[in-house]
Amino acid sequence: MDNWLLKGSKTLVNEHTGADITSPTQVKVKVSYALLGNYDALLFSGAVRPAYPKTIGRAAVGIVTEAGENCYGVEKGMRVYFEPTRACGECVACRSGKPRECRSVTVAGKDFDGFLRDFVVCEYTEVAPLPDSVGDLDALCIETVGIAENIYDKLNLSAGQRVAVVGGNFTGNIIAQVLQYHKVVPIIIDNNPANLERAKKCGIYYNFSADDDLEANILNATGGHLCDAAVYCASSGLNMSLSTRLVGAGRTVVLCSHSAVSSSLDAYDILDKNLTVFGVSDAYDYTDAVINMFIHGAVNTDVFEKEVLTEYDPVKILTEMCSKNVNKNKLTIIKMIL
Repeated sequence: MDNWLLKGSKTLVNEHTGADITSPTQVKVKVSYALLGNYDALLFSGAVRPAYPKTIGRAAVGIVTEAGENCYGVEKGMRVYFEPTRACGECVACRSGKPRECRSVTVAGKDFDGFLRDFVVCEYTEVAPLPDSVGDLDALCIETVGIAENIYDKLNLSAGQRVAVVGGNFTGNIIAQVLQYHKVVPIIIDNNPANLERAKKCGIYYNFSADDDLEANILNATGGHLCDAAVYCASSGLNMSLSTRLVGAGRTVVLCSHSAVSSSLDAYDILDKNLTVFGVSDAYDYTDAVINMFIHGAVNTDVFEKEVLTEYDPVKILTEMCSKNVNKNKLTIIKMIL
């Protein structure tokens, strides 16, 4: 059985392995679709270093082929989404019986084995059943939507407030859609015309290039008050300090990334405006809420280019994803069940 194992920087090998249930609370799942994303490319390149060896693949869905007798609510034949994050089990919150407040959330592909393999055996609580109305390809986007919802919750904004979303790529677009779903007004900033056009198709009214006219455009869109908050998407490649320039005094800036990033933020605006800055890198404990959002049509993923591969070489795919010239807004999906 396939199992794509990362043994070092750019050293990804396919090692066949068995997968058998050993506990009444475990399920065995045949992986049907896996998404290879920017985070997997960071792992592959060595920019993010797991404790080798680790199976990669942060986002995947599958079909339950076996379920232990104590797997409540999860049965053979169910479509499920693999939870990409887990509580660490070691921090103060976890040891106090409050895993939902975990301060050191672990991530698939880095801290525990990911899902780019034929079969996964895990605890039944580590998968989420998918309703018929949520398709497999939408389900692959659950964590990104959850990150957006996490950001919205932490910002604690009211309807009508303005938020600059620096980066109109896949992540930034999803964040803008979620903010708009909650009646907050997103303002997307990006230098890629295709990203700005895609935002318009999603009904995002304010879309600006990061050019010399940006601050004037922001002032016009906010009635001269600048934004109430800003979200910087690390995968956008734009200047991080844009986010602090576009918000008013006493406001909040969120740094959004699936992993730690090596970048710098000018402290001048932070100190001069007395800004609050924090990061969001996961969607732990948001899966059920996001599935409900998909059921209610909160997010449209049809606007994104998707490439579904039935024949694939993950080494080649990830090598190309590490290239600066690749289209990083395309969702590369591997179909594991033919």
